[in-house]
Formats: sequence, structure tokens, C-alpha cells
Amino acid sequence: FWHEFEAAVAAASELRIGDVLDRLSDSIVPALLPVREDGADIRLCPRCGHGRLNLRTSRGGAFIGCSAYPECRFLLSLDGSETQSGQTSIGADPETGLEVTLNSGRFGPYLQLGPSERGQEKPKRVTMPKDLELASVDLAMALALLSLPRTVGAHPDDGEPVVAGIGRYGPFVRHGKKYARLANTAEALEVGMNRAVDLLSQGPSRGKASAKPLKELGEHPEGGAVDVMDGRYGPYVKWNKINAALPKSMDPSSVSLADAIEIINKKKFTRNRKMRNRK
Repeated sequence: FWHEFEAAVAAASELRIGDVLDRLSDSIVPALLPVREDGADIRLCPRCGHGRLNLRTSRGGAFIGCSAYPECRFLLSLDGSETQSGQTSIGADPETGLEVTLNSGRFGPYLQLGPSERGQEKPKRVTMPKDLELASVDLAMALALLSLPRTVGAHPDDGEPVVAGIGRYGPFVRHGKKYARLANTAEALEVGMNRAVDLLSQGPSRGKASAKPLKELGEHPEGGAVDVMDGRYGPYVKWNKINAALPKSMDPSSVSLADAIEIINKKKFTRNRKMRNRK
């Protein structure tokens, strides 16, 4: 048993995955494809006319694809039905002449400008917003989405650009490190400067907090203001990059500078000890 088993394992270990898929394609793919009415080879790609349909694998599972990929993106599921992973042409960009296509990817549908070619720079892509129907996206809408993020204009206060776009959490406007959410995708494409400035004056910001302190305690002996702030999880004292929560029994309005420094020193000691333990 062992001699025959060892020889079989040695022979199989020399095979590449592509070799195994090619052998499986010869036996499995013809059984999954319907007979063609014109009598042509059933493994001949019906889209490009010259590639052959082979078994392929991906993170999403096995499928049947054209050997002329990426020029031809014809795909079939294992039941023989055409999948949604193929490209749907929307039209050509009148400025560049590049084709705009609607694709279905691992994380949902997306728009793409130009072809995907090996060794070439990746084409511009944008995920389809969830508040838009795929059937409603025409060439003008697709080009507008691919142009995001767009510059709305210069902020009247400092001249820095105000930008509108679609991010991980939806449509937004941005000025420096300050962000404000927009109601929908259409607003990201159309929002003007007046509306953007008004939203930014109300919206949340990234980076340093813009909230006013509950109480200004004074200057720390090592330099820097010490303030009592109101945080998401309760009041805390802030000094430089140290935020230390107040004890629940302590009234924020009665905190003195000496109390705050003692709380900050405890926070510094705890943080330094954790850093030493990590080292």
C-alpha cells in the first residue's frame, strides 16, 4: 500500500493548480454546458468567439470563465447561467474615448472608466452608491460619479478648497480636516458653496476637538492649558495629548487645577507602566 500511495502523492505534488483545473475542465465543463444550436464547439466562448470556456476558482467559489480574460469577461455559474460579473457597457467618455462599464465585484456593483489590463495602471473606479438604482444610471450620471471627489470651490474664510465626495460612510463635504454629511448622492454632485459652508459650520470634525471646555482650569506646571471637557463617556480633564476621565463621584464644576493635575499624573503613570510592560 505504502509504495503505491507514496508514488501517487509524489506524482500529484508536481501538478500545478492550473493543470488540475485543465483536466477537470475537459471532463466537467462539457457536461455543464448546453448543446449549441449551430453545432459549434460548446466550449467556444459565445461572447468573443475565440476563447475557450474553462473551470476557474476564486474566493467566491468555482465558476466557468473565458480563457481570453481579461479581454473577454464572459462568466458562467456552475449551473450554466450567465453571472452578473460580466461588464455592462454604459457608453464612452466623449473627452477620452474610454468605455464606461458597470461591473459586479466582490463588494457590490461599481463603475469603471477604461479597460483593466495587466501591467497597466488601474482604471478609475467608484462603488455604486446604495441610494441609486442601477437601471437609472446613464452615461452622464456615471461620468459624474467617476469625477468624484470634486472641488466645490474655495472656502470664503481661508481660501482652502471645499471638496464633495462619497466616502465609507456616505456622501460628504470636506474643508481641511472638517467633514459634514450630505443627505444623498445627488447632493454630492450638485452641492454649492453656500450650502457646503453652512453644513460645515454645523458638522463634526476630524482631528482636534472643536468643543468648548466645561471649565478652564489654568496652566499646567509643564506648560499647556488644563481644561475640563464633556466627552461621549462622561466628563474628563484634558492636557496636551492626555485625556483622563473624572471619577464619577467628582462634580466637574468643582474640579480645581490641583485635582486635575493629580488625575493627569495618575493617567501618565498608568500609561507609562503599560508601555514598559509591552516592551
